Amino acid sequence: MTVWHRIFDFTDYGQLLSLVHNSILAGLILGVVGGLISTFVMMRDLPFAVHGISELSFAGASAALLLGVNVVAGSLTGSLIAALTIGALGSRARDRNSIIGVLMPFGLGLGVLFLSLYKGRSANKFGLLTGQIVAVDTPQLSWLLGTSAFVLLGLALIWRPLTFASTDPEVAAARGVPVDVLSPAFMLLLGLAVAMSIQIVGALLVLSIMCTPAAAAMRVTAAPRLVTLLSVVFAVCSVVGGILLSLGSSIPISPYVTTISFAIYLACRLIGSRPNRRGPRRAVAVAARPGAPVSSR
Repeated sequence: MTVWHRIFDFTDYGQLLSLVHNSILAGLILGVVGGLISTFVMMRDLPFAVHGISELSFAGASAALLLGVNVVAGSLTGSLIAALTIGALGSRARDRNSIIGVLMPFGLGLGVLFLSLYKGRSANKFGLLTGQIVAVDTPQLSWLLGTSAFVLLGLALIWRPLTFASTDPEVAAARGVPVDVLSPAFMLLLGLAVAMSIQIVGALLVLSIMCTPAAAAMRVTAAPRLVTLLSVVFAVCSVVGGILLSLGSSIPISPYVTTISFAIYLACRLIGSRPNRRGPRRAVAVAARPGAPVSSR
């Protein structure tokens, strides 16, 4: 078998497609949640935090795999511990980054330790790092649906004040927005979203869902609503497209997802490289202020 056929092999593609309907549905859900979360990750300058949370989520999933308990529950536990720690202790960017810098190697080291002690199938180990398209069974899909519903509800409740606090925290605090409460609340939602992403793309490449979609959208528009919409579209295309491309190959899903995500970002960067464009953050900040009109352009 040539390298090309290992990467792209559409033999019996129709039959294989019917076996991964759970994964496609999971990818669609994850794309929606990841696209929405990605908007605030970029606005609040949290890509580094996403990576830190994913490392502890990986450690939690590895511990669950070693102990023979629910891997999704272990992943969620690790994510929540990291997210709440960062949210509670890292109110300033310098403090937050130093905390994440401590948590990342600790979580990765624990994960490697647990996987080294695990004597089961090697595919289970590899899947935690790079994702598996066939690993989403009905119980995992139920976990994913429940977690997604909670994250979407939480975002709906805090969307407008969180947008205001993310772009202009001093003014938001002066207007009475509970900035100190919104930070840990968002970190909780972010932790849940990261744990969901690891089940599909693995711990190492979760930034392709939690960061790149909004980064690409902000390159082509400054309208806050359109940034959010494009971020969701880009995330869904990356995840679902990656699943569909990787279905017939022996390559893990993550290279496909990250390649599509990067291609979208590169295209948006080329399209948006025009001078004298008003920055997305400034436009979002104006729109988020109470009483300000929200433009759809």
